[in-house]
Amino acid sequence: ALAATPGLVFRPGSWYQQLMKPPWRPPDWLFGPVWLVLYIMIAVSGWLVWRELGAIAVSLPLTIYAVQLALNGLWSAIFFGLRRPDWAFIEIAALLLSILATIVLFYRVNALAAYLLIPYAGWVAFAVVLNLRVSQLNPVTQPRT
Repeated sequence: ALAATPGLVFRPGSWYQQLMKPPWRPPDWLFGPVWLVLYIMIAVSGWLVWRELGAIAVSLPLTIYAVQLALNGLWSAIFFGLRRPDWAFIEIAALLLSILATIVLFYRVNALAAYLLIPYAGWVAFAVVLNLRVSQLNPVTQPRT
């Protein structure tokens, strides 16, 4: 639920509607249902690993899992809040790397937990490409001094 909170706070709004977007982007209505399913899978995945590791308060798999959750939430703040698709591209690329690291680390603890994250990695990989294209179509202009 925490990872989804920035997406609720930083809404697309009219700024996003005015951006040029590639014709192959999914329709806006699709993002909500996709993220709902992915967040459920992400939560179950984390719970499976937490259950396996038991009382270990700090572990590398769960630490990287927390990092990717934080990066997931940060993207909306950068893209929609700051209105910086260029910075958001860098952030979402880091998110994808952290998801891939989480999958590898989770696999060592619980294979199902890792498999549950594969659709998430796929969706974010697509989002990386989409974010890059939106950045290219809408370059940020710097004020002249």
